Amino acid sequence: MRYKRVLWTVLFLVEYVFYSDCTHIKGTFKSNEFFKFLVKYGFQKTDRHSPDVSHGYIFGNITSNSHLTVPVTFAVLDRSYFLDYYNNRVMYDKDEACKRMFSKLNKRAYDPKCSYDGRDYLRRIPCPKGHLCVDEDNQWNVVKNHQFTYVIQDFKQPSFWYVSMVACYHNTTTCEWHYYNSHTPFEIDYDIWLVNGNPNNSAFTTYQYSFDRQNILELYIVFWLCYMVLVPLQCHAVRIQKHPVTKLFTASLIMDFVALCFNLIHTMKFALDGEGYPKIQMTGDILDILSRTSFMLLLLLLAKGWAVTRLELTWKPLVFAIWLCYGVVHILLYVWNLTEVDIIEDIDEYQTWPGWLMIVFRSLIMCWFLYELRTTMLYEHNTQKLNFLLHFGASSLVWFIYLPILALIALHVSALWRYKLLLGITYSADCFAYCVMAHLLWPTRSEQYFLLKGPSSADLEELDEFNEAPHIVNNSYTSLSSLGSVDICRYEDPPKSKAVQA
Repeated sequence: MRYKRVLWTVLFLVEYVFYSDCTHIKGTFKSNEFFKFLVKYGFQKTDRHSPDVSHGYIFGNITSNSHLTVPVTFAVLDRSYFLDYYNNRVMYDKDEACKRMFSKLNKRAYDPKCSYDGRDYLRRIPCPKGHLCVDEDNQWNVVKNHQFTYVIQDFKQPSFWYVSMVACYHNTTTCEWHYYNSHTPFEIDYDIWLVNGNPNNSAFTTYQYSFDRQNILELYIVFWLCYMVLVPLQCHAVRIQKHPVTKLFTASLIMDFVALCFNLIHTMKFALDGEGYPKIQMTGDILDILSRTSFMLLLLLLAKGWAVTRLELTWKPLVFAIWLCYGVVHILLYVWNLTEVDIIEDIDEYQTWPGWLMIVFRSLIMCWFLYELRTTMLYEHNTQKLNFLLHFGASSLVWFIYLPILALIALHVSALWRYKLLLGITYSADCFAYCVMAHLLWPTRSEQYFLLKGPSSADLEELDEFNEAPHIVNNSYTSLSSLGSVDICRYEDPPKSKAVQA
């Protein structure tokens, strides 16, 4: 029965991968907004052998219950046109802003009177309810039950396209752009879908995400299956060996697993309705940060020899202060990336100053980790413990150093591929670190080098009395291990040689 349940779970997840929907945005454009950016979406490269199946599509409905004397503009632009258009939106004189925003597009965007040979970038909105938008001249080119459709085609490479609305209108008599300064409030409602693939083809849902986010669902499923094996094993291990190190490691692993589950739930829901659960995704991201910081704390404690060579931890305030600072910087980076980084910029979180601060901080912690580990190994003479520290240090160093190297590599990777690269290597490094640590801390192995239980005060008093016994003083050497565990080693006095009689 258990194997059948696992099989059904895998089949259910695979069904999500291949039968899902697309990016879906809904909202309202209000009169107090001059410009509203809607979404940045990556469209795949069009296949010359099957263009109809591999085109990108933008379709939807844009209506209003308000009366506008002239229509405003809905724009779908690639990056080459969008940057100038976007940068000029901040001008104080909105009429001049409209002219500058569309200065490059004035001759490049299609208009039946002013630019007949232009490309299909703009729509006049709102569209009349129950009818196609005025710029749609053929109903067969529009996705059924929608008012407009854009077809994105690029045979050279994948590319980002930017969708926005602006309170500018085109005077078809003078062929100039002007600001629509409405004296009465208005609201324009939009319901827009963006897909990679033909929405009239049942196979289009294979590429439902923006190109830079494609295949992340498969990535989450692969690591979820790995954790479904690792987490139960570690929960079994912590039941057998209730040790502080094992408990801390298990807590970190479970937090990472729960974070992965939250992100998987959001991604699967996104695959169904194009919206997902943003709050669940944010919760998963925060739990992911907490799991990594707690794992770093575990590495620092073990590097200082805690529970391996000593029971008492030295410099506690320093260790926990560094750990807390790293966690704060990590969360600061996450918040900064959400609120301060303009989505228009093709940069990732590690290309901002909080990102570089975290990379430098992590590198400094790695150097301190190596110093503490070296010091611990210098004072350790037990072969099994040295072997553990050696393997622990090597695997931990890989986990510490991968992120700075990855951040440098990401600088030279296109934004269309960068997110998947960062996500895949980050999850791979974390999963590798957890697997190695679970192997090293497995109860049958760790009992060889863990100080599983320190001596109580009663044991120490009894041991002192035992040490003072005459037969012990004369015939043995007793020592308390300076490492915090009690070891009693008996060394018999060498036999005295008999005197030679003359």
